[in-house]
Amino acid sequence: MSLLATGEELSFAWRQDFIQAFLQRDLPALGVGVAPDTLHRFWRMLAHLQGQVFNASALGASLGGVAHTTVARYLDILVETMMVRRLEPELRNVGKRLVKSPKVYLRDSGLLHALLGIRRLDDLQGHPIVGASWEGFVLEQIAAHMPAGSSLGFYRTAAGTEMDVVVATGRRRVGFEIRFAAAPKVGKGFWLALEDLELDAACVVAPVERGYPLGANAEVVGVHQIEGVFSQH
Repeated sequence: MSLLATGEELSFAWRQDFIQAFLQRDLPALGVGVAPDTLHRFWRMLAHLQGQVFNASALGASLGGVAHTTVARYLDILVETMMVRRLEPELRNVGKRLVKSPKVYLRDSGLLHALLGIRRLDDLQGHPIVGASWEGFVLEQIAAHMPAGSSLGFYRTAAGTEMDVVVATGRRRVGFEIRFAAAPKVGKGFWLALEDLELDAACVVAPVERGYPLGANAEVVGVHQIEGVFSQH
């Protein structure tokens, strides 16, 4: 396994081998008839678009004129095999124009880095994808710890008001903004989203050891504190 490899190069090689085996052996065994090279290229495109809104038409053009319905099918394949998470928008009626397309994330950080050719941790630190990589990692931690029966989404208006992740459990809603910064700052859009969605609480998840209050019903937390957020609220 990649995690148990004795060095970063061996870990990278294991992940590359896994990707090839998944495309060339596992998917055909499941009855998927898409050419491995085509799906590999699509998967790499999604890696470059980590955490961005999915645009099937634009991706289809980049693939050489593939129909948007075919691109949507490619996405379905990777979602259904748990390689990609399709995060749907929160469409609460707040009287504002909302972004209605989903965002996409590769669910495994190691595979994300392998598809982007990032071999070592030092390479990741200086790569433009580092913030989006962190966002995807945190999203998976939120999904793993949210109460059973919860829904997971995001909120964004055409004017730029945004909350990266919204978890709804019954009538309770908790928002998460994800920042790769030791001293994270949030803008007006964070507070507007908290108000628009009538959130019970909102958290900024950052690489910090200790959390601290940010304002009324809002706090900064480390990734290791996510489970506690749900037990508190």
